[in-house]
Amino acid sequence: MKVELEKLDTHEGVTVKALLDSGATGIFMDKNFAEEQRFKLVKLEKPVEVKNVDGTDNNGGRIEYEIECNMYFEGHVERIMSEVPTPSRN
Repeated sequence: MKVELEKLDTHEGVTVKALLDSGATGIFMDKNFAEEQRFKLVKLEKPVEVKNVDGTDNNGGRIEYEIECNMYFEGHVERIMSEVPTPSRN
């Protein structure tokens, strides 16, 4: 479904396709997309390792950044913190 994300620093809106209630334990944004759209990336003091349900490392990499923005959907607005995984370079 389409949602609108509003950058807090510029108030610029970006319409994106989102998967809501995916069963994930957080909200995630692709790092390349975040950089292309010029979202403000905030580096975490301590990166978060991401594991799959079987205990293996996730190919998406560890979470090194987060983004805070407003999300709009069908009249609802919510301030969200989106985690940004950084794929490992193997």
